[in-house]
Amino acid sequence: MLKNLSATAFTALVLLLLTCQCPAGAAPPPPTGGTTVPAVAPPNATQEYLEAHNQARAEVGVGPLQWSQPLAKSASLTVRLQRDKQNCSFANLANSRYGGNQLWSSGFTVAPRVAVDTWVEEKKFYNYESNSCAPDHRCGVYTQVVWKKSVELGCAQAKCPKEQSTLTICFYNPPGNVVGEKPY
Repeated sequence: MLKNLSATAFTALVLLLLTCQCPAGAAPPPPTGGTTVPAVAPPNATQEYLEAHNQARAEVGVGPLQWSQPLAKSASLTVRLQRDKQNCSFANLANSRYGGNQLWSSGFTVAPRVAVDTWVEEKKFYNYESNSCAPDHRCGVYTQVVWKKSVELGCAQAKCPKEQSTLTICFYNPPGNVVGEKPY
């Protein structure tokens, strides 16, 4: 049977299977406009998120992150809420119990590695000795990627009808960017 499925039909089947793996009585929120986001990142995306994060962490001597299904589910719920109820705008993560990074793009889908590489680009503005960022720049998403005390990662992405955009969110546990502490 699988031999006769087109690549598109097979992908849709895989996404459907991933989306429906929830406890009895629990159903994911129905989509209201964009492409369905699975409750977990597809295996190749999961690996790509992990490899990109762990490469950046290894460059500064920090141990690898481990993938967390609960964090991935939380990220998925958050990107779907933003897509379905908030016009695909950035989420307010200020009161989250996890650390978080987000990336919004317009006109194309961002691969997991590209999202993480975009956050890691801030490294050039970060000064480890003074634990500060160059004037007129931000470094918080980079320092979260390499935060030594963060050990778990979960990410998700939603495709949004607004400007054919995507919103990517990664959560980290425990959260990083503790004021007065260096990331590593």
